[in-house]
Amino acid sequence: MSRLIRSRFQSWINRRIPRSDVQVLTQRNLFILPTAAGVMFGLLLLIMLLTGINYQNSLIYLVTFLLGAVFVGAMHQTHRNLSGLEFTLVQAGEGFAGDNIVFRLRAAAGKDDAIAFTLSVDDLSVPVGHVPAGQSVDVALPVPSAFRGYLQPDRIRIETRFPFGLLKAWSWMRPVSAAVVFPRPIVAPDVVSAVEDGEQTSNSRSPEGNDHAELRPWREGDMSQRIMWKRFARSGQMVVADWEADKGNPHWLDFNAFAGTDHELRLSYLSWLVIERGKSGARFGLNLPGQVIEPESSTTHTTRCLRALAVWGEEKPRDAFAAPHGTRHYTTIKKSAGAARGVHS
Repeated sequence: MSRLIRSRFQSWINRRIPRSDVQVLTQRNLFILPTAAGVMFGLLLLIMLLTGINYQNSLIYLVTFLLGAVFVGAMHQTHRNLSGLEFTLVQAGEGFAGDNIVFRLRAAAGKDDAIAFTLSVDDLSVPVGHVPAGQSVDVALPVPSAFRGYLQPDRIRIETRFPFGLLKAWSWMRPVSAAVVFPRPIVAPDVVSAVEDGEQTSNSRSPEGNDHAELRPWREGDMSQRIMWKRFARSGQMVVADWEADKGNPHWLDFNAFAGTDHELRLSYLSWLVIERGKSGARFGLNLPGQVIEPESSTTHTTRCLRALAVWGEEKPRDAFAAPHGTRHYTTIKKSAGAARGVHS
């Protein structure tokens, strides 16, 4: 029953506050209710009023009506504090999964000052002290992320309890623009890329029978195909061979090089490799199923590759399916682990 009520309430809010990167707070989309302190204040006034009636005490009447006038004045001031305030989403940020992604908003006051309000998403909030009438203030709001893909907060809450904390006025902003969340970097194992000018080559040699190999101890993340199992059976030592003929093209980071690895883990490996290549200034390209980014060396190229990894196989969130922690979460829930998109290998 509570779930049904909550669902209907959210549907009513969504109709009343449609998605937009610009939100103007008006009487239509502003809400106001007493706080816990306001409820206690109201009960106190009721008790004082009943006491005044019982004893016919003019002084109690006077104090009760004065405090009642203060409560009514606070109600008007709290509502007016947000009325006419305009919020504009200036920039939806970028970052890595698990980090807080910064959304930059601009708060512009109308004909009245806006004082002591907060912007919040989930448990993260940013207080704004004062926006003078007719002026604007930029606010950096952190939004938590958990999954790669597009990050579109369902609702950004705007709230004030000024001046006395007896009432709270609030509204929401439901932005259209989504941030881009990169895969969380994970140190990648040594792998072989068989890509040449955006296409896989056929001259990659099998490790069997190749005598030009460099042996090294096994490390976590190494593929089982490269373990020297015969040596392990004889000596019990777990070693891995790197074959010279399998070095491939060093300029390419290849999705298909991590055979037998989960797709999300491959993207995390590639994310780490992209960052490392970007730091060293090396020239590199990125080969993903359905997308090839030619080799280049620049900060812009690094960012482009990270964005490609972030949105690979993902769709921009629609209004009906908000993804508050990243679209990958929605995909994981709605599709079984074995299902694959058309662009997956």
